[in-house]
Amino acid sequence: MVHGLPGEGRVRFGELKPVTERTRQDTASAAAALQLRGITKTFGAVRVLDRVDFDARAGEIHALLGENGAGKSTLMNVLNGIYAADAGVVVLAGAPAAIRSPAQATRAGIGMVHQSFRLVGPFTGRENLRLAASHLAWSEVDRRATDLMARIGLEAPLDVPVARLSMAEQQRIEILKALVLGARMLVLDEPTAVLTDAEADRLLALMRDLAGAGLAIVLITHKLREVMAAGDRVSVLRRGRMVMGGVAVSETSAADLSLAMIGDHVPEPERPERMRRAQLMEARGLSVHRHGVPALRGVDLTVHAGEILGLVGIGGNGQRELAEAILGLCPAEGQIWLDGRQVSEEGVAARRALGLRYVPADRRQDALAPNMPVADNLVAAAVQRGEFGRWALHPSAVRARADRLIGAFAIAGAPRGGRRPVRLLSGGNAQKVVLARELDPAARLIVAHSPTQGLDVSAQAFVHSELLRAVGGGAGVLLISEDLEEIMRLADRIAVISRGRISTGAQPRPSREDLGELMLGHA
Repeated sequence: MVHGLPGEGRVRFGELKPVTERTRQDTASAAAALQLRGITKTFGAVRVLDRVDFDARAGEIHALLGENGAGKSTLMNVLNGIYAADAGVVVLAGAPAAIRSPAQATRAGIGMVHQSFRLVGPFTGRENLRLAASHLAWSEVDRRATDLMARIGLEAPLDVPVARLSMAEQQRIEILKALVLGARMLVLDEPTAVLTDAEADRLLALMRDLAGAGLAIVLITHKLREVMAAGDRVSVLRRGRMVMGGVAVSETSAADLSLAMIGDHVPEPERPERMRRAQLMEARGLSVHRHGVPALRGVDLTVHAGEILGLVGIGGNGQRELAEAILGLCPAEGQIWLDGRQVSEEGVAARRALGLRYVPADRRQDALAPNMPVADNLVAAAVQRGEFGRWALHPSAVRARADRLIGAFAIAGAPRGGRRPVRLLSGGNAQKVVLARELDPAARLIVAHSPTQGLDVSAQAFVHSELLRAVGGGAGVLLISEDLEEIMRLADRIAVISRGRISTGAQPRPSREDLGELMLGHA
């Protein structure tokens, strides 16, 4: 049961109806469920938010766009009680509200779906839902979850510890958790980043249903298609200032929104014609079991120098297991060759010594030490190789290397010497740290798993250009992604993974329709 906004009573999920065009147009006269007035926030000498105004109305989807580091997450963290604004006021249902904690925000009817998951790893998905909704009977929590899963059309494994789930599966649990809590207002931060087009469309349809039932929805996204398809109004943050505020989606265009976000045109990365060279990696009969259950089933795969092999599929179908098996991070059956050398029994260090590099899907969890300085994260692999001395580090050499990489990869928010903790960087700049470390001159084969997930337009373009640069220099890339457009744009050959198997051999340019069918397991 979803609690309506003040004065609206209660709305049952089963009674929700699709939003009609008339209903969505009527939101123009609706009272604001949320108003943020003159919100200002500084961190040290950096003003992250500068007198920002924003509002959300009952019965509408208000999209919030902006590049990484624009201030979107900070603004929502003020609303959620994580940060206290230096100036400004939050108004809920017409009354000023002092929200000092996420728990207080939840009690005020605000539901948040973050990019960084708020889940307890050892607990199952069901236990996480029950924990979040501890004021409800378990049977009611289970009923809501089951009903929502059927409506959204997502398969979320509720009886497996979330630590064993893929990022896509964990994010689905997060979406369920926010909806199960019955918030009167939902703030969703890149909620479709790990969904297929079909799944995203179903989620957007549910969001329209919820808006039609009287909820206020804030959609934080970098996907202009979602804004144009589902948004009623749109606002754009750039460098902490609201440069477009509450404009009706029907009165703008994707081109105008892109220009407002970045201030200038972001060119498509050049993709010159390439010739495949020697075979870099071959996997035969690769199989992985997770807790006795097959997760990867007899996969055969080859990657050549000078090519990008795209592997596309719905999350949770063996992508993580494949990447970890190639890296030597998990036990696997089968055989793997790198540059003609059999490495099936070799460890991670030996494979990295042969030029194997990894850009994991969850950069903050699996690729970075969040509380350590940017410099330490940048040089960690080089330190392991003994490049800064065998017995003691040379601090000046470390600083020089860090400064060179910070400049070369345009890592914003990292001062000279890179002594700022990497956790304080935006998602795009944190990903640049990973790329700067992994795409070193010795990189031969790069396994990149969802490398642009949650990034804005310009950050995506930067990642793409760096992968293409590496390939142009003779490296090979295994690009694992759920973003079909990304795969179609970059890959020389494309394969589909479904239920732990490669559904079809890698093909040069299969059609989008065929790929969609294979991803859903319909072919």
